Amino acid sequence: MRWRTLISATELAQLAGRADVLIVDCRADLGDSGKAGRDYAVAHIPGALFASVDEDLSDLGKKGLGRHPLPDASAFSKVLGRWGWTPQTQVIAYDAANGALSASRLWWMLRLVGHHDVAVLDGGINAWTAAGLPLSDVAVEREPTSVSVQFDTLQIVYSEELPREQRTGLLIDARAAPRYRGEVEPIDPVAGHVPGAVNRPFSENLLGDGRFKPADVLRREFTALIGANDPPKVMHMCGSGVTACHNLLAMEHAGLAGSRVYAPSWSGWISNTNNPVERAVIHKAN
Repeated sequence: MRWRTLISATELAQLAGRADVLIVDCRADLGDSGKAGRDYAVAHIPGALFASVDEDLSDLGKKGLGRHPLPDASAFSKVLGRWGWTPQTQVIAYDAANGALSASRLWWMLRLVGHHDVAVLDGGINAWTAAGLPLSDVAVEREPTSVSVQFDTLQIVYSEELPREQRTGLLIDARAAPRYRGEVEPIDPVAGHVPGAVNRPFSENLLGDGRFKPADVLRREFTALIGANDPPKVMHMCGSGVTACHNLLAMEHAGLAGSRVYAPSWSGWISNTNNPVERAVIHKAN
């Protein structure tokens, strides 16, 4: 069996020790870039490697592309090689934010390079510990591999093309509603949202215990939101292109395949002061 969207804690526990399974701890803290690595060193799921959202899943040296620009494919190839990844590897990503920081980001990036045997641990590390499963402080090393991957750029939207894409599609903002409305902005220098974007906070994908809602529920909710837009015409954004992937994952789990990510997201949009800012609420698609 291969897992391609979500995997439960008990299912993951059954995969322990398999050489063809790569578990990646994707915990992140936007307020303290080093905290996730320290937390990993103290306790992580046995066998898991650590992925830094800043160093492994982004290239912070790129300007004008948001707070978490995608790295070049060559850089991501080196990361995957360091992890011992191969195209036959089943990858499981987890974090401590129910997939939003930044397990779903790694899930999306692997799909960008054509790897579909990747899933997010449903409920994250909290679901693992709630199931009474053990943690470890043992550093993990895997035999490196030599790989070369390329991103499918058709799955990525950038600022220059966004207005054109919005004319025939729908942009969904995954940030919390007060940030979308422009009432507060704790991270970026400008509050508001991209004109025409609708709001679907990623938290609405979740049950009270942090696991994803059932696929049929997600399908019903997203179908109502996107209206007449086919999934490939749907684009996801957030503050920096990380939590946006949570909505994409939810749609894929619901069987609504093919939506894309506006990678620079809000932080990239406002880096160009000529781009307009909206603060009026748009409830749903026409």
